[in-house]
Amino acid sequence: MSEESATSNGLGRRALLRLGAAGGAGAALAAAQTWAGPMLAQRGLLSPDGAFAATSTALGDELFYIEKYPTSPLILTPFRDALPIPKALAPVPKSVYSAWKNPPGPGPGQQNSLRNEQHQMWPSKVGYRDPIVYKIDVLLRTHSFTTSQVLPIDSDGNPTRSYDSSGRRIAAGTKRTLPPSTIYGFNGTFPGPMINAEYGRPALVRFANHLDENPLNLDRQDFGSPDWSFLTHLHNGHTAPESDGNPHYSMVAGPKLPGYLPKMFVDNLYLNWPAGNDDREKQSFFWFHDHRMDHTGSNVYKGMVGLYPIYDPKYGMDMGDERQGLRLPGVRTNNPDGSFDVKYDIPLAFYDCRLDDGETVHKDIHDVQKEFPAAKNPAEHPEWWGKTFYKHFPNHGFVGDIFTVNGTASPVLEVKRRKYRFRFLDASVSRIYEFKLMSSTQGPKSSASLGYQGDELEGQYRIPDGQQCMQFTQIASDGGLLPVPIKRDSFELWPAKRREVIVDFTRYQDGTPTTKGDVVYLTNVMKMPNGRMWSNSSRFLPDPKYRVPVLKFVIGDDAPDDSRIPAALRPLPPLPSNWQTMLHNRLIFEVKRGTLGGETEWLINGKPFEPAAVAASLRNPAGRTPLAQQRKGSFNLWEIRNSGGGWVHPFHLHMEEHRTVMRNGRDVTRGADSGHPDDVSKEDLVALDPGESVIIYRGFRDFVGPYVGHCHNLAHEDHAMMFGWSITP
Repeated sequence: MSEESATSNGLGRRALLRLGAAGGAGAALAAAQTWAGPMLAQRGLLSPDGAFAATSTALGDELFYIEKYPTSPLILTPFRDALPIPKALAPVPKSVYSAWKNPPGPGPGQQNSLRNEQHQMWPSKVGYRDPIVYKIDVLLRTHSFTTSQVLPIDSDGNPTRSYDSSGRRIAAGTKRTLPPSTIYGFNGTFPGPMINAEYGRPALVRFANHLDENPLNLDRQDFGSPDWSFLTHLHNGHTAPESDGNPHYSMVAGPKLPGYLPKMFVDNLYLNWPAGNDDREKQSFFWFHDHRMDHTGSNVYKGMVGLYPIYDPKYGMDMGDERQGLRLPGVRTNNPDGSFDVKYDIPLAFYDCRLDDGETVHKDIHDVQKEFPAAKNPAEHPEWWGKTFYKHFPNHGFVGDIFTVNGTASPVLEVKRRKYRFRFLDASVSRIYEFKLMSSTQGPKSSASLGYQGDELEGQYRIPDGQQCMQFTQIASDGGLLPVPIKRDSFELWPAKRREVIVDFTRYQDGTPTTKGDVVYLTNVMKMPNGRMWSNSSRFLPDPKYRVPVLKFVIGDDAPDDSRIPAALRPLPPLPSNWQTMLHNRLIFEVKRGTLGGETEWLINGKPFEPAAVAASLRNPAGRTPLAQQRKGSFNLWEIRNSGGGWVHPFHLHMEEHRTVMRNGRDVTRGADSGHPDDVSKEDLVALDPGESVIIYRGFRDFVGPYVGHCHNLAHEDHAMMFGWSITP
């Protein structure tokens, strides 16, 4: 079913809500009254003449969704499951992929199974050899977040009833084992595979859609793209549009659909070549995720997440070998299959989820419009008790109450007494985290046992006596290595952002040495009850009682350590000395909430995403409204504004990183805003607090074609907060 697919009354859901946005509530009702009018009249939400007699919020509640979420069952023995550490995916041998019916290659029709696209730039154009080939199947499978038994609890933290797979009620107080959740996974796992990449060694990944196959006879539930399509984006690879996995391209070329349907494949070519062939543009940690229009959030939440650390072997600078180059922590092992693994260099993907209580009604516009007919929504689903619960269309964004790392809730990692490199990724739909390293004498206590209720139960456990005991040394942001390492007591991690840190487990911050058996907790101190924004954090009304342990480190034996924390890392690409002269003619994009809501609730410059169109800037100081089109090889200033309303927006622009030059009218090129220290680095995501304005400088190099920019609160992106832009020859 496409985004314009017919509802039961023959009108596409996005088309219906475009009418509402364009013509007001009356037009929306005229389109919807055949199925919604009687219900609205019964509830007193129609005036006698048939006009709406409700606010847009009340209308949204009645027509489209119920803003209500279940409380997940309490994990009874946290920090027992080992942290999964992904192994590098093995490439496909040339003898194997050469024998494929449609082998990858540079020729016309060799980019996807539709045979209608060609790779824009084969590696030979930049002097590289043919790519290493990987194969990833998109599969319908299951995943378990914990092996612990759980206790079903209600929003007051009290034991409550639960249900078995047939919907039979089970008495309150009964301990349960969670059923596995249904996922759409890269190679059938969550997170999906990890590709350890290197600059100078291109990679081609064939993503093949097998979501129509259901060998385990699984219930697909009521989220994930309803047509089982996918679209993979390497965030934020310097990649040609046909391999970028963006909806602006997908809808006008390639599949000419929101994504690739079952039985289709696409060969995404990642050159692993820095923008402009400038070593200063090299990055260090990508991830890949689904980007199917209107269902990015649900597909990512359903498991379509993979990891892509990228190393720099030039001069041995950052190749996973702590004996050379920058000597960052890492002991590399080259495997016979052509992959390599790096010990003491560990990616950490954070993801929050919420599990069904069997009694919360499933209802939002995706249900009303019958996108998931097998679910028979609106309805309760006792048969889904303990499985992942998702709401496509929450008012603010979707946050869970169980925090997981690499797909496991409350894991434990035994570390050696030495330095480690951790690559942090926020793979959550909406949640922002703030992390500290803390010790605790008494250990974790369940929030329910401490008397907390409602939103205060999120995270499930707290360490009431937690105290900061170590610091992070930050070495990279989402744009790659920093110019110099920075000591941090804590740091924020916004959706899709990456930060890399070194942690020295040999001593505490006061200089006291650690001993075997000591415990340190990676702790979230940002309280974010919904997807709108945090309520408490270190820089905004800190709550000293909100200390939620997310990952438990247990200090083990000594181990050799040849790593160093260097005085300098990677220099930044220079800004032009006259960048301020470009301010007059900058492009301006404002993110804001729509007035009616629905599928067009979140807008850019007052308009929803139009997949075949290039957006226009707001009127700039020069009095112009230029289209978001840039000549290949050009550079420009773009301004991203948050119109306010108490929402935060993590705003992502595809294809190249940017430098922040101004925040809220202040030049930050010589020193960052205290709330956004990464402004001094390269980034691919603009972190916008309420009402903020950020001006960035970025390039548009090497490729031509359509790309997108969008909010990475995926509930916002899926409801139209995205715009198309392009690079022209």
